[in-house]
Amino acid sequence: MTSPLRFGYGTNGLTDLRLDDALTLLADLGYDGVGLTLDHMHLDPLAPDLHARTRRVAHRLDALGLGVTVETGARYVLDPRHKHGPSLLDPDPDARARRVDLLIRAVRVAADLGAHAVHCFSGTTPAGTDEDTAWKRLAEALAPVLDAAVTAGVPLAVEPEPGHLLATLAGFHRLRRSLGDPEPLGLTLDIGHCQCLEPLPPADCVRAAAPWLRHVQIEDMRRGVHEHLPLGDGEIDFPPVLAALAATGYQGLTVVELPRHSHAGPHFAELSLPFLHQALATPPRSTP
Repeated sequence: MTSPLRFGYGTNGLTDLRLDDALTLLADLGYDGVGLTLDHMHLDPLAPDLHARTRRVAHRLDALGLGVTVETGARYVLDPRHKHGPSLLDPDPDARARRVDLLIRAVRVAADLGAHAVHCFSGTTPAGTDEDTAWKRLAEALAPVLDAAVTAGVPLAVEPEPGHLLATLAGFHRLRRSLGDPEPLGLTLDIGHCQCLEPLPPADCVRAAAPWLRHVQIEDMRRGVHEHLPLGDGEIDFPPVLAALAATGYQGLTVVELPRHSHAGPHFAELSLPFLHQALATPPRSTP
């Protein structure tokens, strides 16, 4: 029986493996695809011959039958001293331009790989920057990235990230409206983040996000604590979440994101897929 959802695993949780070894592992385990984080150890977006290296990865993905989403959450790919720096909100326009350049590179890589989306996030609000200024910077910085996405035919999927300027679904809609609801602007929904801080339960978040859904990340989490946990170690009731996701008709990948578990990445990759298949096959409990 074909699953109504396509499951992947993120390379940011397999950073101790060479990229080809990671892709082979995921194919052998039965995953449908991979969330490929562009980073120094996995398809470095800043090293020479990016197009040629991307072409080789595309051939390997095709040979293994893996779909792909391009993710841009590498911690230190641009700045070896500051996590996720510089961001789209940096007060220095030259620094912001470096992040914009990375995202445009990611869009081109995604087009060459046949990826179904490019993921990104806003970054945290810099000290001394008021909220209105931060939102204005974010919209202006994303404009050329959206232009590149239109040219490449690849949706941009912005992720609400706890602690960032754009932290919630409400923040995504604020950005969307400020940009005039551009067609290539979509949403990355992280199921754990919904459990962490959204007012709605995760399954309701899925239904609310459905029209803009372009990418999904999944892990377990507890309310109010932004800590990515292995599936089953937190508070999320997964059967209703996956049933809601399947009901939307979402066609992209649902990617397990365990970036702090790379020390045992193959182990957690092996455990996660049967957990998701079992949760998808389990009818949601009826509520009184």
